Amino acid sequence: MENETHEQYEYARNRLRQKKRLYYHFVLFTLCSIFLFTAVYFFEIGLELNWCIWIITIWLFVFVLHFIKVFITDRFMNKYWERDQIDRLVALQQKKIAQLQSKIEDNNSK
Repeated sequence: MENETHEQYEYARNRLRQKKRLYYHFVLFTLCSIFLFTAVYFFEIGLELNWCIWIITIWLFVFVLHFIKVFITDRFMNKYWERDQIDRLVALQQKKIAQLQSKIEDNNSK
């Protein structure tokens, strides 16, 4: 029982760490985007190239991937999901082995 409680604690701790990093990533993205817009449009640094738009767009894409990983992928495909899938596959293999053994025994008895 204590082992299960410890696993739940570790899972919650890891999820909290993931969310904390995502929020940090969002704050850093927001502050840097504001800085880039300020640098380009108020100080007219590279205005004709619109390089800040490309940087912000790429960074936004990376942030969206990070968001998907934290809130969608890791939420459903965690340790418990892996265990369920492994248990299901092992049960399926054992069923096939049992079927093969029964076929072998039927062939040997004939």
